[in-house]
Amino acid sequence: MLETISFLSKIMIPAILAFIPLYAAYRKIPVYESFVEGAKEGFPTAIQLIPHLVGMMVAVSVFRETGALQFYLGLFKPLVAWVGFPEEALPLGLLRPISGSGSLAFAESIFRTHGPDSYLGRLASTVQGSTDTTLYVLTVYFGAVGVRRSLYAVKVGLFADLCGLVASWWVVTWVFGM
Repeated sequence: MLETISFLSKIMIPAILAFIPLYAAYRKIPVYESFVEGAKEGFPTAIQLIPHLVGMMVAVSVFRETGALQFYLGLFKPLVAWVGFPEEALPLGLLRPISGSGSLAFAESIFRTHGPDSYLGRLASTVQGSTDTTLYVLTVYFGAVGVRRSLYAVKVGLFADLCGLVASWWVVTWVFGM
């Protein structure tokens, strides 16, 4: 059964990539011309997003380089020690809503230090899959459509990330133990 699932997962994306142009050709849709037209329409959107992305990258760099991340880690350490949350996973939980690459770097360091099949490795993997880069997503999507009032979306997104972090910790602890 596992070999079948592995085989299907390996061929699914190439099959989809082959199916779409074949289906378009069957329907007599000019595939290349449609692709180029879509790329032309997407280019102004990409240009419009650049200031938002630059602002977000600068904010993430400032957060990390000024010591704000370490400051917040210090604030949360007593709380996580009290509830039993692993201190090594705290930077991942704080950085994940802000920066996907930053949180991935912390997850990778956890894998190198403790191994991917360790409790912390499984927790890092589950947190990466259960939370999102909320501030990045809101910057890109809201910036693309020109939404200016995003406070409620930020609150809900960060609360969802907190729920994902806590649920990840609970599930990994329940399934794999500490």
